[in-house]
Amino acid sequence: MAEIYGFYPRKKSIFGLLSATTTLIILNVLAFIMFLILLVLFRNNTQSLYDFVALSPLNILHGKYLWTFITSMFMHDGVAHLFFNMFSLAFIGSFVEKIIGRKRFISFYLISGLFAGIVFVALSGLFGNSILGAKIFGDPNISGVGASGAIFGLLGLLAVLVPYSKVYLILGPLLAIVVGSISESALPASSSGVINLLVNFYFVISVFAIFSFNERFRKVALPIGMPLWLLPIVAIIPLVVVGLFVPLPIANTAHFGGLLAGLAYGFYLKSKYRKKTRYISKHFSQ
Repeated sequence: MAEIYGFYPRKKSIFGLLSATTTLIILNVLAFIMFLILLVLFRNNTQSLYDFVALSPLNILHGKYLWTFITSMFMHDGVAHLFFNMFSLAFIGSFVEKIIGRKRFISFYLISGLFAGIVFVALSGLFGNSILGAKIFGDPNISGVGASGAIFGLLGLLAVLVPYSKVYLILGPLLAIVVGSISESALPASSSGVINLLVNFYFVISVFAIFSFNERFRKVALPIGMPLWLLPIVAIIPLVVVGLFVPLPIANTAHFGGLLAGLAYGFYLKSKYRKKTRYISKHFSQ
């Protein structure tokens, strides 16, 4: 009938047909590929490219590259970094999107990532100029990239709305990163090379184990079940402690910032929609 009177239904774009979670994953992958292409094309200006997209506390504090609060959310330092962030986003994001809806999800995701970046810059800028401060709050000279700050925002929201819902922390790949960092820092090059080779081998095997239909093989990735309220704590505090002794390529302050945004939004929703959030919590905790 709309066509008879000259009105045509609006066609949705390809992104409009996809879930917000899937759209964000596609954007992250495309941004990563585009950056790799730029690195090849402008290989003599690698540092300038990193400054242009990565979130550097030092640059921000000097009023430069302010747009990196956004670009850094869609950039990743390697295939493994991209894979595990997108793997986490696929499961956690789809869960959150079903609870709060597509539009609210996108807005919250971006705000969480932005707030994570602000906390990352603020804490490293204020407290990261000493040796101990840099270990706890981050060195302002070291840039950060990745979607994990926004993902921790999603975790914080779920920790409030569905605190007792069971989730699995895939511990194996995370342990591989820690062991690899320890071997590079504490062992001579001859020994650390062998250990890193074994660590990388285990890393690849654990990735395949995650998607295996064989329950025994999945255990190779060391999945640990826990309530959602506990997951953010387990994912941050032990890494902060390890970081006191070994430098890790993990921005704990960004994770903390995203988590704070998620907790704040979760308590706001619980206060405004008491009956709905009570029902959601009860439904997903069974």
